[in-house]
Formats: sequence, C-alpha cells, structure tokens
Amino acid sequence: MVKNCKQYTFIGLILLLGLLLASCQAQMGATSAGQAQAAEVDRAARTYTLVTASMDGKMAFVGKGGEIDGQTNPVLRAMPGSTLQVTLINGDGAEHDFTVSGLDEASERISGVGSQTKLTFKVHQDGAFRYHSSVPGQSEAGMVGYVGVGTGYDEVSLPEPSDSSDTTAANSEYTSGASASESAASGSDQNAESAADIVFDPADLPKPVGNRGPEKVHIKLETVELTGQLADGTTFKYWTFNGKVPGPFLRVRVGDTVELSLTNKTNSLMTHSIDLHAVNGPGGGAVATQVMPGEEKAFTFKALNPGLYVYHCATPMVAHHMTNGMYGLILVEPEGGLPEVDHEFYVMQGEIYTTASFGEKGHVETDINKLLAETPDYFVLNGAVGALTDQKPLHANVGETVRIFFGVGGPNFTSSFHVIGEIFDRVYDQASLTSAPLTDVQTTLVPPGGATMVEFKIDVPGRYLLVDHALSRLEHGLVGFLVVEGPENREVFDAPEMDESGH
Repeated sequence: MVKNCKQYTFIGLILLLGLLLASCQAQMGATSAGQAQAAEVDRAARTYTLVTASMDGKMAFVGKGGEIDGQTNPVLRAMPGSTLQVTLINGDGAEHDFTVSGLDEASERISGVGSQTKLTFKVHQDGAFRYHSSVPGQSEAGMVGYVGVGTGYDEVSLPEPSDSSDTTAANSEYTSGASASESAASGSDQNAESAADIVFDPADLPKPVGNRGPEKVHIKLETVELTGQLADGTTFKYWTFNGKVPGPFLRVRVGDTVELSLTNKTNSLMTHSIDLHAVNGPGGGAVATQVMPGEEKAFTFKALNPGLYVYHCATPMVAHHMTNGMYGLILVEPEGGLPEVDHEFYVMQGEIYTTASFGEKGHVETDINKLLAETPDYFVLNGAVGALTDQKPLHANVGETVRIFFGVGGPNFTSSFHVIGEIFDRVYDQASLTSAPLTDVQTTLVPPGGATMVEFKIDVPGRYLLVDHALSRLEHGLVGFLVVEGPENREVFDAPEMDESGH
C-alpha cells in the first residue's frame, strides 16, 4: 500500500511538472506573440503633420502635434517596413509640395492658406532620406529635412542639408530641426548704417536708340539678394535685379534680336527668373530662366512690338519676389525712335509688406500674410521711402520738356499717377507708343504690371510732387520730387514764395 502511494506521488509530481512546463511554454508563446504584435504595430502607419511657413525671408516645414510640434524641418522617424502618412498644410499661401528624395515619393502641389494634401508611402530600408519642397528655390530657402528610418537614427545627428542637387539617401548623421522661434530669431540683427543703397537713379537711362536698323542686342542681368535701407533706421531684405529697385532700364528697338542672360548670385537663397512683358514666348522668358543660386541661363527673343513693358521675376510665389523688388521696365522703341526731349526719367511704384508697422525702426522682413491680404505697410517709388525726395530727386529747368517712363511693379495696387502742379501735355496711355497720345491729362491710371509714358513742358520753377493720387499712400512713403530751377514766370503763376508744394 505504501509502495503504491509512493508511485502515485511520483506520478503526480511528474504531471505537475508537465503542467508547469506547459504553462511556461504558453506564457513564452504569448510573450513572443506580443512582441511580434508590438513589432507589427511599430511597422504600422506613422502619421505626421507639417505646416509650411515663411520666417525672416526663409521658408520651412514646421511640425504640428506630437513629438515634432513646433520643430522646424523635424526628423520624421520610422522603422523599416512601416508606412508613413504625412499631411501637408499650407500656412503661408505659396505653392509647395512634399518630396522625399531616394524614395521617389512626392505629394501634389498645394497653394493658398489652409489648403492641404496627404502623402502615404512605405519605407523598407534603414537610412536617412532627404525631404524637401520641389518648387524651384524653396529647398534653397530652407525647406529641407530628413526621414530617419531604423533605430540607429534615433540618437545620432545629421548635418543640416544644403546641397539641393543631392537626391540620394544621406549616409551621414542628422539632427532634428530647431524651433520656429529660433529660426525666426536668426539673421535679424542687421545694422541700418551698413545697409545698401538700393534706389535706382531715375536719371540713369541708356541713350535713345534713335533712327537705326534692327540689331542683335546682348543684355546681362544678375539677381542679387541684399539688405537695403527701406526708410530712416529701417532695413529690409530686398531681392533685386543688379542690386537696385527697380532693375535696370532696358532699351531696344522693334525688330531687334535680344540675347538675355540671367545669373543668380552664389550667395542667394532663392531661385529667380525673369518674365519680360515684351517677349512673345512661354512665360515671357520665365520658363527658360528659372536660375538656381550660382547658375546662369540665357534665351533669345525678337522684339516684335514697340512699347514700354514691365519685366519681373516669375518664380513662385511670384508676388513675393515682386514685392521684394524684382521688377523693372524695358522700352522697345518704334522705328525712327522717340521724339527728342530735354530730360528722361525712370520711375516705378511698388508696395512692401513687412513684419512691422510703417516707420518702425530695425530690420524687417516680408510678411506673407499681409501680402496675401493686400495690406501693405509701405508704398514706395524706386524701392524706398525718400528714394526720390532726400536721395535722388528729379532735376530740370524752366522751359525744358520732361519725359517720365512710369511703371507699377506692384504687385497688387493700381496707381493714379499725378504730378502736383503740372498737366501732362501727352500721355501714351497703357504705354502704347504707336497710338496717338492723349493730351492735357491731369492724372493717369497705371495697373500693376503696366506702364505709361508722359511728357510735359515746365513753365514755372519750384518743387513738384510726384504722387499716386490715392493720397493716403503719401503717408506710407509714396512721394517724389521734381526740382525745377530757372526764372520766374509770373504771367503763368504769380504767388508768394513758399517752401512747400501741393494741393
């Protein structure tokens, strides 16, 4: 009996050990299953939201929500085999997309504040893959980050990307983006005393073409980004043709063949281009001249139509490039040239939208939201407050005939061009040089992207004001002086001598 009990006890122990072993195996199986499930979850979709932004003249992707909230160009982390879903929200109104180099993935392009798109794609191998906006100039302006795939990319750091031609996966280390506030703070300590003079001298025009036959003309332009003086004590980051606002006055003859080359300075942040309204061809030349920093491009066109035409940069966002100063005039003289006058002047009107109020001292940048809302802080002639008053006023003498080539770079507001105290003897409406001019005109309308040519003889000495007769704009900086010297003409005008001229 005792022997049987011992046998049963031994059998029971064996059964108990079996049960314990089975339980452990079940637990281990459950753990493995849980680990597999966790790994599968880790390879599931990772979702990120990026908002486009413009800060201090630079562009960026800013993270929204989660671990990347507030980061500029954040690292988007994933594991091999996982799916990424990136929502791109337009926060600045410019045209953008989200492109991942090395993975051949790209979203659709979006424009307008609040518009959005989603890009969903899988990543299969470890690495750091560059993402950027493929819109010309935007990666150079700062819209670059990385997708970091694999656990090995969590703690190491990659250098900030700078070469826009790099379309392969990066193998070096990376860092997550700085905060938006840190990015906005950089480069804002410009010294007003060292700011460049960006004002184009209104009397600095090429000589008239005159009565010659068609020729081949070579024009070289350079796009220059620089900090210039906007107002007394206020500086602004201008984008220019040849370092001035407006760009050079270009002068050719109808029938001329024009070879135009455009160079973008190496230290530029943006891609630039040129669209000449005098050109018959795609984009007015802009399609052929999307020039990245350090590059040069050229094209040839035939000047088929006489007239006075605006030219401007046409790289998206076009209005941004124009408000920063990238506009000018090209004159296509008719056969036989223009009638001779005593003085020719070159004047253009523009608006500037800034991160501060009118007259606030310090360094200011373009405010994209104000630009899209069309609420400028400044209205200017030849690029800056005081450009044609304190700095480079127009000069003439009594009895002389003056011709003003006037254009609106805009990008948004029509000008009611008027010279206080004068009447235009001739107005070539809409800059049509082959139509009979209007005569005896007080004020003429010039739309953004449009021009006119006015002529008048000066009878009385004094200081004449060039204005937009939407006169509130005078309080935002828009006024120029025409200073006329010579003998009094009391038969025409007889009044006590005054220091000021105006209505």
